[in-house]
Formats: sequence, C-alpha cells, structure tokens
Amino acid sequence: MAYKFSTLASRYVGHTGTRLLMDDLGEALESDRDLCNLGGGNPARIPAMDEVFRAAMARELESGAFTRLAAVYDGPQGYRPFLRAVAGLFRRHFGWPITEEHVAVTAGSQSSFFMLFNLFSGEGADGVMRHLRLPLTPEYIGYGDLAARPDAIVSSRPSIELRDGRDFKYHIDFDALTLGPETGAVCVSRPTNPTGNVLSQDEVARLMTLTGEADVPLILDNAYGAPFPNILFAAGEPLYAQHLVYCLSLSKLGLPGLRTGIVIAHPELIEALRSFNAILTLASSSLGASLVTPLFESGEVLRLANEVVQPFYRERAALAVAWCHRYLADTPFRIHVAEGAIFLWLWFPGLPVSSQRLYERLKARNVLVIPGQYFFPGLAEPWDHRDECLRISYAQSAREVEQGIAILGEEVRRAYAEG
Repeated sequence: MAYKFSTLASRYVGHTGTRLLMDDLGEALESDRDLCNLGGGNPARIPAMDEVFRAAMARELESGAFTRLAAVYDGPQGYRPFLRAVAGLFRRHFGWPITEEHVAVTAGSQSSFFMLFNLFSGEGADGVMRHLRLPLTPEYIGYGDLAARPDAIVSSRPSIELRDGRDFKYHIDFDALTLGPETGAVCVSRPTNPTGNVLSQDEVARLMTLTGEADVPLILDNAYGAPFPNILFAAGEPLYAQHLVYCLSLSKLGLPGLRTGIVIAHPELIEALRSFNAILTLASSSLGASLVTPLFESGEVLRLANEVVQPFYRERAALAVAWCHRYLADTPFRIHVAEGAIFLWLWFPGLPVSSQRLYERLKARNVLVIPGQYFFPGLAEPWDHRDECLRISYAQSAREVEQGIAILGEEVRRAYAEG
C-alpha cells in the first residue's frame, strides 16, 4: 500500500540525526555483537544512584503510592507534590521567586522542546513568521528535527579559540547574533550536547540582556547542567530572569527510561504547556516525579548531583581525554575542552572522508559514534568543519570506551593515509 502522508508528517518520518541516534541505541541493546557504544546519550549506570532509586521504588510499593500513580491520570501540568518540591528547591537554594505555577512536567526533554519550539516558531497569530534562534552551532542533534517548519531554526557559526596542545573551544560570535521581530525565541544548551562546551556566566548574562531587550524568551537547556544532574566541570550556576525558560530533566540523574522533563518559566507559558500536554499526552507519567519528590523536598538531590554524579563523570571525562591523546596522537586531531555533559567532541582538520563515512567505517568494526554533520541545525552556509567532527560518549564502561577510541584511532589514521 502506498501511504499518502501529510506535509507535516514528512518532517518526522524520514532519515534524521535523532532517528540515527536512537536506532543505534536500540541496536546496541539488542545486538549479540560486542559493540563499543560511544554514540548514544544514555547516562552511565552509577551504582550509588541506582541504590537511591531502588530504595525510592521500594517505598512507593510498600506505601501503596505506586498503585495510585499507575491507576489514575495526573493533571496535564504534572504531579503536584513534585511541582511544589521543584519550586521550593529553587526558592530555598537559589532565591528564585517562583511557585508551583512556574513549573510543568513533560514526557522528557525532547517533548519539552517540541512544544517550546512550535510555540515560538512559525507563523504567529499576528501574521509574523518567526524563527527559533540558536546563538551558535554545533548544538543538540534533536533540535533540528523538532519544529514543524523545516526552516524554523536559524543558527550561526561560533568563533573558535585554539588552545595549547590539542584543545579548542567554541564561543558565541555576538557580532553575528541579531534579534529582530522575526525572532520567536533564543535557545542554547549548557553544557552543550555534543561538545561539552559551557557558556561562561558573561555569555549567558549577555544573552539574557539581548533577549530581554528584544522581548523574546531565552530557553536554557540544562539536561546536563545546574543544579542537577550538575555534570559540569566549569562554572555554570543557575541564573534567573522572568523571560528565562529553564529546562531540566531526570534522565542524566539516572532515570532516562521514565521520561521526565521539567520546565520552569513564567506562569503564562506554563499554562500554554499545560494545554499542549493535555492534547499530546493527556498527562505525563508521574512515576519519575514521585520517586524523586522526597529528594527535592530535602535538597538531597543537590548533594547527590554534587558528590556522586559530577565526580563520577569528571573522572570518566579525564580518562577519555587521556585515551584520545594516546590513541590519536599521530593524527592532527583536536578535542573540545571537556567542560561538562557526557561527550567528547573531536575535530579532525582536513579529514579526507566525511564524518558520515567515518561513522560507517567504525560501525563496520562494531564501534558506534555520531557523525558531526547532524549537529549543525539551522546553519545555511556551507562549512567544511561540520564534516570534520564527531561526537563520542564516555558514559559506557571504561573498557568499552578505551577499546572504541583505540579503533577510532586506527580508522582515522587509515583515512588520512588514503587521502
């Protein structure tokens, strides 16, 4: 049968970077091959966090709370005790003037950004066609696939700071960042997936000022950031403004399968998300929110993020960087300074093959990575740089990561040798 899909459907049923990533994740889970999965966004299994969540689940079962959670719908804004706990956490520890009416729960960060991007991009009720502005690329692979209009995202190149040794760092090129009536919102991740880049406090403050003056929302994606899971190795404290849309998740704390996204914003926007949620999902699952509500009420989530999650990934990052220097030493590689998240971003200047071809060669050798070309949503101009980069995750076992980087080194040397 030849299905006649809608134009809207064509945005979501074809080949995309997000589909590639998730297909590889599924293959890694189901395959009987000895795969080195350096491609996906799954967090590591941290034993201490697993124990916290198992104990929380045992309490839910023993108290009978699990039955209530599984047997009824919550409201479309989310599990109310959790909304109050999130607002209370930010009031007590960061002085934010917010209540539960500033907080909404979604079915994960991807769901949050689907709603936000389509709320702020496309044709407005006033007839103005607006876009979603990314201040720099590379950026999160999923952004490019979210907006209903394929031209809804606009981005620009970063400036590149070359540092001693093999390090480099991206910065926002503020001279290229213009906001006008056609700008619906500005979005940036911190730390950035895929690069591990952490925008400085000054860069964020400048973005807050520019967006405030332009009267557009600033969406700050903290899936890996402050105050939880706090996979940050550079300064990145939470900042507040009325026009800020602060997005968080429980995934990188260790609960990716429970799909729990958190949005903190002005109550008017929360009301819009509440309506969107009701139509798309009726209500988000309450299980993840319920499991962690006591951790938010007590502030224990901050201790776990600072003393368990962050040190675990800081050590893993240092190991992965060291292995890159060992196994790629005789190639012209550069590595983005690792300031957070669970990835390393590698740049191979003048790479003779595309990042897609390098991905295919590595996959044939049972190593999964993500080719760099998918991380430049909204960049209209050609740029060789995007085909010279790739993302690797260091969240898997140390053995798996080292083995995968060693094979990567062999394939990169082969590519340069073949010219």
